[in-house]
Amino acid sequence: MAGVVAVLDVGVGGNERSLAAVALARKRSDVYASVGIDPHESGTCDSERWSVVEALAAEPEVVAIGETGLDYFYQHCPKDLQRQAFVRQIALARRLNKPLIIHTREAAIDTIDILKSEQAQAVGGVFHCFTADKTMARAALDLGFLVSFSGILTFDSDVQLSEAARFVPDNQFVVETDSPYLSPVPVRRCRPCEPAFVVHTARHLAMLRGMPFDDLCALTTANARRLFAFGTKVE
Repeated sequence: MAGVVAVLDVGVGGNERSLAAVALARKRSDVYASVGIDPHESGTCDSERWSVVEALAAEPEVVAIGETGLDYFYQHCPKDLQRQAFVRQIALARRLNKPLIIHTREAAIDTIDILKSEQAQAVGGVFHCFTADKTMARAALDLGFLVSFSGILTFDSDVQLSEAARFVPDNQFVVETDSPYLSPVPVRRCRPCEPAFVVHTARHLAMLRGMPFDDLCALTTANARRLFAFGTKVE
């Protein structure tokens, strides 16, 4: 009904969550998985946790590493531990030649600096739930990364984000739910945010960019397939 043809289940939040994401991707041909250690759980990156992430990351159902990155807004984990986990996951992504899913909040300079120093442009990836301005978008794009717009784009309070959405080239953006959070207008109060809701974000983005909705959907589908190699699983 909403035109969703594939789902990426982001397997962060502990070993059980990572294992569940991969298990679901094995059951369904239209579901893919990522695994990683997000900034908030960087302090759990011990040998046991890392061994599970490392093993799952090599599985064919896993198409990306993350979400990983830095979050200096909540700081549920010390910055040095966040940076260590981030660097470690970039190295894993490069070793497996899989793209990165980047979470960054109030940490733009450090995020870009680490991506550059660790040569993350070798694998690329996506800045998920992008909420920054054109300057940050340009920095991500210059590294070969895509930006991903969530339901926040449909909220009417962020002029800079709307400008960034118009600025990004056709081949370097996707849309997402960030489920269970950030349901877009007109379903903003609904939770969890489900995959079908992404249609509302896509319609708003098409309006901002002054293009037909169907054309935008074709772009986001093609961009996601190229980045995450959707459709390449061996059944």
